[in-house]
Amino acid sequence: MTVTAASPALLHAVGDRALTWLDNHREHFRLTAADFADNTAVTERLKPIGELALNMQVLFREGVAGSRQKARAGQLLDFAWRELLDGGNVLARLQHDEPLSPVPVEVYATFHELGHRHPGLEATLEVCRRTTTWTTLEMVPNRRLGVLNAERKLGLPPSSDFDQAMARTWLGQLAEPWTVQLHIAYDLTHTVFHLTNWGEFPERIPPAVADYLSRYLPAWLEDWADLEHWDLLGELLVVDACLPRPALDAELWERYAAAQSPEGAMPIHQQMPQGDAAQVFDQVHHPTLVAAFASAMATSRAMSAV
Repeated sequence: MTVTAASPALLHAVGDRALTWLDNHREHFRLTAADFADNTAVTERLKPIGELALNMQVLFREGVAGSRQKARAGQLLDFAWRELLDGGNVLARLQHDEPLSPVPVEVYATFHELGHRHPGLEATLEVCRRTTTWTTLEMVPNRRLGVLNAERKLGLPPSSDFDQAMARTWLGQLAEPWTVQLHIAYDLTHTVFHLTNWGEFPERIPPAVADYLSRYLPAWLEDWADLEHWDLLGELLVVDACLPRPALDAELWERYAAAQSPEGAMPIHQQMPQGDAAQVFDQVHHPTLVAAFASAMATSRAMSAV
């Protein structure tokens, strides 16, 4: 069956709308006084901030942003570092209170690559990494890849072997493709993200894994599109863009784009939720960030093929 590739204009439009919505709703990323009363809440609120930074970095890296997009992305990054993270103080405080948490280092790694520094956080991290627990703390294999990738970004010696961590993942073992349920699918996509540094080095995908993905990804894409699970579909579209011969399937991308709200938000599943603005933001910020990520990667690959 011949697959028609989506046009760069369609791919770019999805990301442009997503970025507009994220910028217009930037205040909802902000931590509240209630969040700071509980480190668990802080950790949960840091995840979308880290994802925001990653997506803006991808947009810059892939070189597909126009002047308006580039300016908006730069302003969002500055807002995230200076206002949301208080120049890194939020991360330093959490690392001090939760010395074995990998969350501060994973979030900080992206900002560090973009030129931001917090010496106090780095000093605390140096002490934490001397402990045996830092290397033996139990976590699922793809999370270990995330920590190792963050250490690489920071120029730190790896706390364990990357190839061994990859071999322990579901994807690294080339497991039965029909077992890709929801949580396994997210483990799979994040394994690819950490392996490639969020799409920067697609050549790091081992040939056997790339062949496996090329064989089964089309069916997974169709399945999750039929289920209208737009968040996971977006992540799988990123995986497609990381493959040696991405499909960039026009029909799938048209269905994906049609699910996006006129304002640019992407629902996680089926239709956009309704209700309080803050609650809606909590439900749709992740799929909208994924839409920006998928758009940047796919647009870059499409332009390279022209």
